[in-house]
Amino acid sequence: MYTHTHTHTRARARADSRPLAATAAPRSSRGSRGPELHERSPGCRNFLRDSGRTPPRAPRGRRRAGAPGSGSAAAGPRGAAAAAAAAAGGSGLQGPRPVCARQPARAAASPAGPSPPAPAPAPAPAPAPRPRAAMAARRAAALACSLLLLSAALLRRGCRARFAAEPDSEPDRAEAAVFPESPVQRPTVLVAVLARNAAHALPPFLGCLERLDYPKGRMAIWAATDHNVDNTTEILREWLKNVQRFYHYVEWRPMDEPESYPDEIGPKHWPGSRFAHVMKLRQAALRTAREKWSDYILFIDVDNFLTNPQTLNLMIAENKTIVAPMLESRGLYSNFWCGITPQGFYKRTPDYVQIREWKRLGCFPVPMVHSTFLIDLRKEASDKLMFYPPHQDYTWTFDDIIVFAFSSRQAGIQMYLCNREHYGYLPIPLKPHQTLQEDIENFIHVQIEAMIDGPPVEPSQFVSSVPKYPDKMGFDEIFMINLKRRKDRRDRMLRTLYEQEIDVKIVEAVDGKALNTSQLKALNIEMLPGYRDPYSSRPLTRGEIGCFLSHYSVWKEVIDRELEKTLVIEDDVRFEHQFKKKLMKLMDDIDQAQLDWELIYIGRKRMQVKEPEKAVPNVGNLVEADYSYWTLGYVISLEGAQKLVGADPFGKMLPVDEFLPIMYNKHPVAEYKEYYESRDLKAFSAEPLLIYPTHYTGQPGYLSDTETSTIWDNETVATDWDRTHSWKSRKQSHIHRNAKNTEALPSPTSVDTVPSKDEL
Repeated sequence: MYTHTHTHTRARARADSRPLAATAAPRSSRGSRGPELHERSPGCRNFLRDSGRTPPRAPRGRRRAGAPGSGSAAAGPRGAAAAAAAAAGGSGLQGPRPVCARQPARAAASPAGPSPPAPAPAPAPAPAPRPRAAMAARRAAALACSLLLLSAALLRRGCRARFAAEPDSEPDRAEAAVFPESPVQRPTVLVAVLARNAAHALPPFLGCLERLDYPKGRMAIWAATDHNVDNTTEILREWLKNVQRFYHYVEWRPMDEPESYPDEIGPKHWPGSRFAHVMKLRQAALRTAREKWSDYILFIDVDNFLTNPQTLNLMIAENKTIVAPMLESRGLYSNFWCGITPQGFYKRTPDYVQIREWKRLGCFPVPMVHSTFLIDLRKEASDKLMFYPPHQDYTWTFDDIIVFAFSSRQAGIQMYLCNREHYGYLPIPLKPHQTLQEDIENFIHVQIEAMIDGPPVEPSQFVSSVPKYPDKMGFDEIFMINLKRRKDRRDRMLRTLYEQEIDVKIVEAVDGKALNTSQLKALNIEMLPGYRDPYSSRPLTRGEIGCFLSHYSVWKEVIDRELEKTLVIEDDVRFEHQFKKKLMKLMDDIDQAQLDWELIYIGRKRMQVKEPEKAVPNVGNLVEADYSYWTLGYVISLEGAQKLVGADPFGKMLPVDEFLPIMYNKHPVAEYKEYYESRDLKAFSAEPLLIYPTHYTGQPGYLSDTETSTIWDNETVATDWDRTHSWKSRKQSHIHRNAKNTEALPSPTSVDTVPSKDEL
């Protein structure tokens, strides 16, 4: 603003034709800030005189008075007067000091000797009148300044009035400026991962670890691997390299050599040297967690799946020194003991089954947890915990989980097992003589079991996936019957079969709920006269007709394509452990025995439970089929399909699982069999069975598309008897010990009869 005002003032002076020398003070060679500055600072002269300071230097770029090129035309009238005064007093650098415009200029002091008394000053000439334009401009500038000052005063008075009228405004502003406290950070957790010969388990295991709902920046990874014959080291190293940027800290302890322990008989054998090495590794992980001031340490075996992303949060919330989530398996086996003998061995207790089957829910004190458990290192007693060396008073079996349980007892720490929710899965441990391939099959079964009530266990995205190569297991074709509207079942089955490397063809099932009376008449479908469901006394349902037609279409395709050996499965089955291996061996044994067969059940509900079924000579795990329900899965030959289609069942239809026993002449109702003259189907059954239903009546997730339907000849009458008359959908009835098919079972080996230290 100053430069702008000064520039326009000089412009007005240049525009004035009359000189202002009588009113302007002389300018020094250093320049001046102009008349406006002097007018606004009447004390400027006295301050400069009393302090002995020289006026400030003119800004750069502004020509000094009298400088070359700065004549009177450029400086204006006041510049001319200043130049004349400078010439009278000597050099321009020693000119008189600037004074305020309202005060007369002093005479320059004589450079030599004292000055004589000054004569009386002559009266100053009267100032010449200023032109009207200059006077108007000066008045306008003064008026603008006054208005500006008045506006500032009014604004200030208005602000004071507003705050006076709103006494709470200032406190509100102060309150708004107070920031709330931030949340407390999550506890730090070190995850200890010990892997050996786990290349098959690492991708899904690491995927579960990644999906834990916990800040990775508050987690550290301590990983070790040793004595491998597969590429466990490479997979774990690849994962750590790719994820280390997400975690707070990563420690990697690989040992490439040797590939095995000198005193082991196989990769699943646990000699003393292996126990000692594992205990030392766990102790090293515990020591690292303490050195890093971790709040918790989570030990987890690499063949354990934590499918519940909240597992870590839930265990921390229990506020226990040692706590474990209960993990599920295909049997009663889990990661805890409910009893322990004085010698440190497993002790069977009634509480175990109650807890394992979720009949009692909570967090229970137990003498042993293993495989997956969390230790709270903030608790004082945790300082006494040790994995290695064993406690000085330890006399029990040299076993890592038992040694740690003893250490916990000596430290006065109670172990806890929680089953409030479903947390994950673990495999049943193998025998010492079993192979790594059997371990892989065991692990695959854990994966497919997890998919029955949950999504697939996806592998880690940070490791390379190993491709699978599905095949047909020696069959000409494998059909899977699935309703189009049951996409969830289809997706689960396809993923389950893929994990087992089984290739299938999907058959779109006939939806009984979509059948109408016109369609049934066009197919000439009639119910078998006098048929009634044996438990609910209801007639045939359209859902059962749809099921029959679905299987019938498969039999027709077998005939049309002349398939000699075909496997048929439905979409609601769960597979027995080592399903593929066992079924292929059964079919090989049948071929070697040259058995004449036409239908072989691999999944059914045995209804005749008073007498044992006849075992097939020279073929293990096979019996002659008696009266049975369900068509979960079966193997059918070309001749068998021809007999079933040739029976012309449409005009005398009943449920397909009632039709098959009639065709091999084992149905208990003689009246039904009279409608089918040829009943010589050669039918057998695997023993034990290889597939089972995923759910039974009354279990969460159970549904029926056959029983919950409508009457076959009246679509307005609904059939919903399965909830109250559910015998057909229940689990296999208890088979009396004398009726069990023991002759078809192979004799157990001496190794299998050795009792385990766990509940298997």
